[in-house]
Amino acid sequence: MEPVFRVKIPLYFATDELQLVLGDSFKILKEMKPESIDMIFADPPYFLSNNGVTCQGGKMVSVNKGSWDTLSERGTSVEEKHKFNRKWIKLCNRVLKPSGTIWISGTLHNIYSIGMALEQEGFKIINNITWQKTNPPPNLACRCFTHSTETILWAKKNEKKLRHFFDYQKMKEMNNGKQMKDVWTGTLTKPSEKKEGRHPTQKPEYLLERIILASTEEGQVVLDPFCGSGTTGVEAVRFGRKFIGIDVCEEYLKISRKRLEKAVNDK
Repeated sequence: MEPVFRVKIPLYFATDELQLVLGDSFKILKEMKPESIDMIFADPPYFLSNNGVTCQGGKMVSVNKGSWDTLSERGTSVEEKHKFNRKWIKLCNRVLKPSGTIWISGTLHNIYSIGMALEQEGFKIINNITWQKTNPPPNLACRCFTHSTETILWAKKNEKKLRHFFDYQKMKEMNNGKQMKDVWTGTLTKPSEKKEGRHPTQKPEYLLERIILASTEEGQVVLDPFCGSGTTGVEAVRFGRKFIGIDVCEEYLKISRKRLEKAVNDK
């Protein structure tokens, strides 16, 4: 992989195809060369940790994800959340190539701020993908409809003269010869994809497979600034892309490393 960092960065794990970096994304992104990344997938904190409960495996469990899912012990205000989102999206804009695109997933807790921040930081939204989960956890409070969807925004830099890459034919082929719509239906992450360890917001592999095949070509560089358990990297490596993953939590990078080593060996 061609160097993308302006200074020497200690790598948690690296091969010719991928690099994992342990650290604060805000600091690491500043050390990356401008316009060095072809595509970004980001699954940022949703700020769901509010001491509530949810259902997991038929059991009532806390919704709290970890310290990374809050901005302060007092809770997270709307202003704090939006400031956080604008800051990391601005840094992503800097490292993304002029023809590059960014995908960001979220729920009602953060996606409206994400959409506004994208436009404020010079992006143009291409699609609003609705991911419909076929097996969502039940609503324990019974005071509203069951939360069964997440939103994934796909955006490009607002470069009018440059076209973003979209493999229309591949998406049509994957959809039985029909144009693929912006509602994607599927299950939550399979237990088999969590053999190396669990992450509370781990995305299923089929979701990242579609995103990577739709918006990148072989040999291009994919960045995930909140890489968690490494699903983005697994699919990037599987399909011949290069990958850079950043996470502040070493526990999750250990999971990423195990999964990525397996993906490299299985090629």
